[in-house]
Amino acid sequence: MLFRREFKRNLRGLIIWSIIIAGIIFLYLGIFPSMAKQQQDMDNLMNAVPEGMQKAFGMDRLSLGTLLGFYGIEIHLMTTLLGSIYAALLASGIVAKEQNEKTAEFLLALPVSRPTIIVHKWLAAMANVLLFNAVIVAASFAGFQLAHGEDLSYKAFFLLELAVLMMHLTFAGIAFLFSAVARRTRSIVSMSLGTVFIMYFLSVAAGLSDRLSWLKYVTPFKYADSAQIITERSFHPLYAGIMAIAIAGCFLASYWYYNKKDIAV
Repeated sequence: MLFRREFKRNLRGLIIWSIIIAGIIFLYLGIFPSMAKQQQDMDNLMNAVPEGMQKAFGMDRLSLGTLLGFYGIEIHLMTTLLGSIYAALLASGIVAKEQNEKTAEFLLALPVSRPTIIVHKWLAAMANVLLFNAVIVAASFAGFQLAHGEDLSYKAFFLLELAVLMMHLTFAGIAFLFSAVARRTRSIVSMSLGTVFIMYFLSVAAGLSDRLSWLKYVTPFKYADSAQIITERSFHPLYAGIMAIAIAGCFLASYWYYNKKDIAV
């Protein structure tokens, strides 16, 4: 019952964000054929970009003239950044909004335990993120047909999308933890979105300067680096492990704190 309740409460947001991301994917892949015909001009344009910027956005290893390279440079940025924002917004209010909307008394009066409440809310948040990423994959496949590009490596594509999914789940987990700990929804949203943007800028900084390359171990955006995954056709096990631990750790911490939390109703 609680899972269905939470899923329905967030269904509208899922639909809106899914339409937005699918529209962006179709729009970008729709213009790929015309850009591919001007590959030499595109390569010259990319070469004119400062070397640091090329490294930061994977332009030094990917080409706009190839379908997967174009996807990794142009579309990947949108799916990672917008998807992380969606995941953070979704999870940031899923627990704390009960107090903010004065519905905690009703929820806690139901014949269900606190562990059941927090688990069902977690499952609802994860289900929304999974469906959102399924839309990304489906829209990308449909867009590839419109783009009429060369044969692409589906292995590299699926590894890239797996990394993106885990990154979205990581930000959802962090925001969920904020939601379980904090009391005011507005501050939770600010912290969650702030975390996403800070991590994004850290990933850019890690690519711009060799002296800051160590930051790639701090930000999930670098764990889902399109240039590395597409060119090497591999998703680094260390990055996958770090994100898996972060996701599990956020859930366990949320579970523990929510059961100890003094909830004013």
